[in-house]
Amino acid sequence: MSNAVDDILNSLDMAQLADMVGASQSEVEQATAAALPALFGGLDANAQDPAGAGSILAALGPHDGELLDGGVDLGPVAAQHGEAITRHIFGSNEDAVYNQLGGYGAAGGLGGSLFRKLLPILAPIVLSYIMKQMTQRTGGSSSGPGGG
Repeated sequence: MSNAVDDILNSLDMAQLADMVGASQSEVEQATAAALPALFGGLDANAQDPAGAGSILAALGPHDGELLDGGVDLGPVAAQHGEAITRHIFGSNEDAVYNQLGGYGAAGGLGGSLFRKLLPILAPIVLSYIMKQMTQRTGGSSSGPGGG
């Protein structure tokens, strides 16, 4: 997972992201480094449940991995779509996740409100990253396991 987090962190324009959420670049860097493992962890927890795994695959559908090509262009990332993804990933635990993340960081935490703005932007990026990894593993085809 740390490679995935590093890959995404290295592809993000932190200044653009900071402008989008109205926070300093250093706060956004710290928050993103904390938020990405939470998103991956939430997806992993969902994948353990057959119904959750199916819904993750459905959520992956519109994310073709191109969002990450040549660095992330945050322009097309729709926060409303991202909010639906975070609700889906965390379910009834969503508020608890924001509160827990909000307590993270130096000087008493970064605040849950920053994460409420940040996670919906990062969620589609994480799904695109996963989709890109899946399509690279399957030789460029995103059509799932074939046969016959």
